[in-house]
Amino acid sequence: MATRDVVFPPGRQDLYAKYRYSPAVRANGLLFVSGQVGSREDGSPEPGLEPQVRRLFENLNAVLAEAGCTFDDVVDVTVFMIDPDRILEQVWPVALEYWGEAPHPALTAVGVTWLSGFDVEFKVVAKLPG
Repeated sequence: MATRDVVFPPGRQDLYAKYRYSPAVRANGLLFVSGQVGSREDGSPEPGLEPQVRRLFENLNAVLAEAGCTFDDVVDVTVFMIDPDRILEQVWPVALEYWGEAPHPALTAVGVTWLSGFDVEFKVVAKLPG
């Protein structure tokens, strides 16, 4: 097997090592970003839904930036939410601040029962520059 071309933004390596995953992997002109949550540097959830979503996007944007991408390069988003009936309408206004104007990426939203103490997680695929 070939060595994975992984992307590690600065500052969170202990979390990635603890949970045994790479934040993102480059392959075939695409960047596959692991699910990002609104975690602080120590891995704990940012308190409150809106601050948690903002931190999620800060964490996501750090991974994208390390690979030379922005959210404009994202082509596919999968959103996992605890209790989507309760939080969906609170997540979208914050997400749109980061997503900007249409056209938006393809999107799949999934209701789940567990996200390790978090309310929402975004997993994305982006097209690499060049």
